Amino acid sequence: MKYCAYLALVFFALGRSAHAATEQWVEVRNDHFTVLSDAGEKQARHALDQFERMRWVFQTLFPRANIDPVQPIVVVAVRNDKTFVSLEPAAYLAKGQMRLGGLFAPGPDKNYILLNLGAEYEHPYASIYHEYTHLVFAADGDWMPLWFNEGLAEFNQNTEIQDKQVLLGIPSADDILYLRQNSLIPLDVLFRVDAKSPYYHQEQKGSVFYAESWALMHYLMISESHHKTHAIDDYLAYVKDGQDPADAAARAFGDLKTLLGSLQTYIRGDRYEQFILNSAASPIDESSYKVRAFTQPQADAVRADVLVHVQRNDEAQALLEAVRKADPNNVQAYETMGLIEALAGNTEQARKWYGEAVKLDPRNYLSLYFFAANSAIGINDEQDKQIEDSLRAAIRLNPRFAPAYDRLADYFTTRHQNLDEAHMLCLHAVQLDPGNLFYRMNAANVLTALDRYPDAIAVIKSAVKLARTPSEVAMVQVRISELETFQADRARVEAEAKARAAEANAQAASAPVQATFTVVQKPPKHPTEPPTGPKHVAVGVIRGVACSYPATLEFRLEKPGKTISVYSNDYFKIDLSVLGFTPSGSMNPCTDFEGMKASINYAESSDKTVDGQVIAIELRK
Repeated sequence: MKYCAYLALVFFALGRSAHAATEQWVEVRNDHFTVLSDAGEKQARHALDQFERMRWVFQTLFPRANIDPVQPIVVVAVRNDKTFVSLEPAAYLAKGQMRLGGLFAPGPDKNYILLNLGAEYEHPYASIYHEYTHLVFAADGDWMPLWFNEGLAEFNQNTEIQDKQVLLGIPSADDILYLRQNSLIPLDVLFRVDAKSPYYHQEQKGSVFYAESWALMHYLMISESHHKTHAIDDYLAYVKDGQDPADAAARAFGDLKTLLGSLQTYIRGDRYEQFILNSAASPIDESSYKVRAFTQPQADAVRADVLVHVQRNDEAQALLEAVRKADPNNVQAYETMGLIEALAGNTEQARKWYGEAVKLDPRNYLSLYFFAANSAIGINDEQDKQIEDSLRAAIRLNPRFAPAYDRLADYFTTRHQNLDEAHMLCLHAVQLDPGNLFYRMNAANVLTALDRYPDAIAVIKSAVKLARTPSEVAMVQVRISELETFQADRARVEAEAKARAAEANAQAASAPVQATFTVVQKPPKHPTEPPTGPKHVAVGVIRGVACSYPATLEFRLEKPGKTISVYSNDYFKIDLSVLGFTPSGSMNPCTDFEGMKASINYAESSDKTVDGQVIAIELRK
């Protein structure tokens, strides 16, 4: 079976004895998880045991799933409400808000899990189990239907891990009551819900979607277990093969109206079963655990990083100032300061902080990666070399860290260098993290730079199902439209050139023998040459846009105190992106760029009548 459940009784087992713990912060880690706790080594070890058992459950039930995400998982297990409240999102601190026992906080560098070991709330880890399911199945996001993905996550969040067994598929009383009071979504609609559907975004419709997805998943699993069938596996195989999700469901599960009737009967019933998995055999190797005591500044640096991940930046910054005074060589403190500046858009300051972190620990792959990611491409050759060297070092130190491959590919694409290597780097990033939409988008950019427009369009279309928000859906659709327009324009230009050449040849063939002439094509105004000159970055407003045959683009970038003149003899090769808005349709540089704010990358040209040839344009709101 490819479907079932995972995690749970961490909250009961941990909560019972947390009150006896000391206040010493301790870290216990292995190859899969890092646990930092102020409840003492015993409780930290027990937490790691539980997460290892959770991982084992997933590995057992989903042998082909990617149970270890690209970003490391860091568990901060605190001993009581007071410490938990100091770290949870500010939105939950208001009077009357729901009290949390656990929180999942993903980020670009780490996946944080925040646990309250003293919580007495029912199922405090539900949201953690739900989100961990999405992490595990992120690689299947390009084909797995939303109802199945969310239904599986809802199923898994109601699970308990006990000392010797795991209870899977505990019924959700809230979902059952809600569905009994509301009409179900027709199954042919449910199976086709995607990121654009109101059932995925609007609150009331979304509530029905999540509850019904859970109920159908629960019904199908219980039914399949009783009848020893493999309909769920068949359904997934049909969908993965490209069949419409509703048609695949009818083929695997039978008539959809009959299935809906059975589901309604199941929801109205009063008997719900669950699975029991013997977890005593889970291979927990405590000898692999590495333990170290944390000083208060070390613990505070991690706590500050958590605060940034839950968007409490002011408090994080104040805490980091104290950490750096007490421990000037704390790498985590510099890394987190870099993250704060990067999230605020202050890339130069972010680069400075990450650079300090790299000096303190040259083997910290995260600092190396973020140092490169926040370094503006093309300031000078020395900085360009630092960017490339840092990304290659990050890959060498952690070959599973997909963002470094993607960023190095983007670096080469922007410079129009090593494009074949850039393509291989993109493929590697996608292989490591197949569910990442933006890796597919960058792969298409590389293929565009290689003039492989059909392949670029195919890659973008394969990413459509990875879009999870309306803005992401719009972004993908706009990019598809742009590439199809570029491909059509390129084909038209080439066809017109061939037609003119054929006409010239025909005229030459029909002319008198003594008449001779040469057809001269007007050369571009500026030289066509590789963009190998010194690189620069500039931000300003685009003015004076002029286009000429076949794909030449010229414009000025006006910034305070200076005007920069740039050109491209093939605007199809410009790396184009947008920041802060979603275009309503494909953008034509000849008609749509005039007056827009932009950041451009350009390389100096041998033609000194201009400042250089443009390599990349980032349009801004």
